[in-house]
Amino acid sequence: MFFIRWHLFGMENATNSIRLGVSDFIALTNQTLEYAYPSIEVEGEVAGFKVNQGKFVFFDLKDEGASVGCFMTLWQLRTPIEDGMKVIVTATPKLTPWGKFSLTVRAIRPSGEGSLKKSFELLRAKLEKEGLFSPERKRPLPAIPERIAVISSVQAAGYQDFIKIIGERWGGLRIEVGHVQVQGVDAPDQMIRALRYFNTREELPEVIVIVRGGGSADDLSAFNDEQLVCEIAASRVPTLVGVGHEVDVSLADMAADVRASTPSNAAQILVPDRMEIIRGVRRGVVRILPRLDQIITYRQVEIKRRVQECFDLVWREHDRQSKQIDGLRRTLAELDPRRVLERGYALIRGEETVGSIIEIEKRNSLLTAEVKHVSKK
Repeated sequence: MFFIRWHLFGMENATNSIRLGVSDFIALTNQTLEYAYPSIEVEGEVAGFKVNQGKFVFFDLKDEGASVGCFMTLWQLRTPIEDGMKVIVTATPKLTPWGKFSLTVRAIRPSGEGSLKKSFELLRAKLEKEGLFSPERKRPLPAIPERIAVISSVQAAGYQDFIKIIGERWGGLRIEVGHVQVQGVDAPDQMIRALRYFNTREELPEVIVIVRGGGSADDLSAFNDEQLVCEIAASRVPTLVGVGHEVDVSLADMAADVRASTPSNAAQILVPDRMEIIRGVRRGVVRILPRLDQIITYRQVEIKRRVQECFDLVWREHDRQSKQIDGLRRTLAELDPRRVLERGYALIRGEETVGSIIEIEKRNSLLTAEVKHVSKK
């Protein structure tokens, strides 16, 4: 038996290496990054923000110990940002053809109360200048809509409150729901698609309602998305937005035709309380019945008075006509030929020529005579 011990000199650092061209190396690196990190979220402070050619956005994202370059297209920038703001980017890491590592950003949102507020104020000023919040463009909601479109998450407490209260307040409504996310990166685009869907229906709803319950400023930031706010303002159908609590005001609220303080308040604004209407009608009936009795009594007295006036008028006219007829009767009696005969006169009938036969009527007799002579009087 024997033992052999190997001693290797110059081989301890040997590795299996791959020889690549620069382009292939960058392509392989990006393929590896895309496989390992298809989508990541990175939080940091914006620095060196700039827009090139009105199309491309460049900025650095940094913290206390490092900095990374970021790139995105301008149309993807749906929330105003500026240097010093803290943001969270959703991005894909990439190595550029020039060997520079950067993040290709798909979405960006402010992080932290200060940055959220700053972004809100920047976008509000921009949209206010464009007239999106002008009271002149606001439309009234229908008094009692029958066809309602609701955009919300059906699992959200705000949606449940809205449906419960609107069902209690009024019945017989046709409600169509667009189920969407109401927070997160994808929420604005989903709500935009729902708005476009309801605005292109053959039978349009009478009102579109967007509701979501309370949450942190970050949770509600989806309702400050520029494209969503513009879509609400451009809706063909009147819009009602109720997001968060009473103290929460989003840009979506400001662009809507009517703002509700909460989802429950949205239901209260949209339809009246049928029980309150019934009670109101009953109170009105109780108040009006005595007045109706007074009106009926007054009308009865008035009708009786007018009937009596008409009756008196008829009798007066009857008396006048009777007197007139009596006078005509007396006149006719005076003109009766028989009255003339009674006074000794006679009626003569026949031709006033010599030789003609005439008839003479007296009171009690008829005479026949021949005309012997005719002379003018």
